[in-house]
Amino acid sequence: MKRLRVVPPGDGVLAALRDALAGGDAILVSGTAPPDDLPATVEQRVALVVETSGSTGQPKRVALSADALLANAGASESALGGPGQWVLALPTHYIAGLNVLARSLAAETEPVTVDGEHFTAAGFVAAVGRMSQPERYTSLVPAQLATLLDEPAATTALAGFAAVLVGGQATPRALLDRAVAAGVRVRRSYGSSETSGGCVYDGVPIGTTTVKVVEGEVWIGGPSLAEGYLGDPGLTEERFVSDGGVRWFRTADAGSFEGGSLTVTGRRDDVLISGGVKVALAAVERVLREQPGLHDAVVVSVPDDRWGEVPVVLTASTDFDADAATAAVAAELGAPARPARVVTVPELPLLPSGKVDRLAAGALALGEGRQGVTR
Repeated sequence: MKRLRVVPPGDGVLAALRDALAGGDAILVSGTAPPDDLPATVEQRVALVVETSGSTGQPKRVALSADALLANAGASESALGGPGQWVLALPTHYIAGLNVLARSLAAETEPVTVDGEHFTAAGFVAAVGRMSQPERYTSLVPAQLATLLDEPAATTALAGFAAVLVGGQATPRALLDRAVAAGVRVRRSYGSSETSGGCVYDGVPIGTTTVKVVEGEVWIGGPSLAEGYLGDPGLTEERFVSDGGVRWFRTADAGSFEGGSLTVTGRRDDVLISGGVKVALAAVERVLREQPGLHDAVVVSVPDDRWGEVPVVLTASTDFDADAATAAVAAELGAPARPARVVTVPELPLLPSGKVDRLAAGALALGEGRQGVTR
């Protein structure tokens, strides 16, 4: 056993992670006081414990080994074409931010942090100005990419990067096209805390990562898998399984894997039943985000007296045609998928990781009232 140490976010995380990867104390990065149920020690193989965002349920503590983290860092470096210097634009208590630090340690380069309590284009440009290496990388969530593309100076800076990883949630096609048109080398990243972060780039597994789809569910295998969930052997046994002599992580994501390319269509549990018909919320979001002015659309399920459940859209945009957008959904996915209404909010509720807080989004949509839906 070894000690588990709580490290506050900030400049000290890099040194603490370096020590953990070298066999020192395991760490958990957290800006709050250690919870009462956090164990004082962990198994010897554990180097890092990551608390998931809990955007749709109870947070989990994912235990990762140094071998898993370094395997992911090495695979990423190879997939991106070699070592480079990273801009840290994501919180270090989430796996995407910790990945930037692990990759920097593996490459023996110094990461540059975007300063400020909140992410801004000006802060990113300032961070780029402090970089010393010509080969440059960064990792962003879609909302951050959109923020940078709205500012000419930030867009120019971003176009100078060898690669820009974008993950954390589905990235709208319109946003990707906009980035490519601006000369930004975007790579779509898919993974989770349980896979040491992104392990599939642009649909292709990196390094020795393996992918298969079992009864519609995406399974991930390879050396970057977590040890399991700290203090939850039942969930560990359920989600980390052995099949054909290979250890797999059951992602609970729906998708397909054909011709060596992975397509993720959404969460398997992110489905509502409206009038007896199953509706995948991710599919509704995909169609909406392809409509003019709705690149940030978020779709949640709301109770309905007649249909049981109906999809409702939240957006911070104001320049869009709601009727045309919802009609496009019905045309492609069927009438039950057509959103009951579109709710405009001053800003979408976000978690510190940059992901949409879907629990808060659902509460906002529900607060708009339960209106009847005509089909």
